[in-house]
Amino acid sequence: MEATSLPPTTGLLAFFTHDHRECDALWAAVEGLDGRDLPAARAALAQFDAAMRRHLAWEEDTLFPAFESATGMRQGPTTVMRMEHAQVRGVLDHMARAGDWQEVLDHGDTLLMLIGQHNAKEEGMLYPMCQAHLAGQWGELRAQLR
Repeated sequence: MEATSLPPTTGLLAFFTHDHRECDALWAAVEGLDGRDLPAARAALAQFDAAMRRHLAWEEDTLFPAFESATGMRQGPTTVMRMEHAQVRGVLDHMARAGDWQEVLDHGDTLLMLIGQHNAKEEGMLYPMCQAHLAGQWGELRAQLR
């Protein structure tokens, strides 16, 4: 499942940043629900969860290995990002098991703090580094993001 309606010529930085914004919009939709229609709220949460996990998998399975191979940096920024991804997944797991809607939203506050800081690091540092080292491979890498 490709994330974005961006043209295929869009660069790596724009592609991944746009996907961050798409995930943000899905979370905003979840936050906008009050939980009275629990099936609709849970469906919106499931859509957000799937988009977040897809994004993390794209980075861990495609982007990070390509960056590590191109730079030789295996204990650098991608290691930190993977640790933060594990934290994000942990919060997503708590949200999925939450007993009531307010608990989902409370965990969501924690998640927003985590991904806000995380995305700033990726967009400000890691994605530009990846773009610089992987520009020639971006077409092939983007094709792998499904």
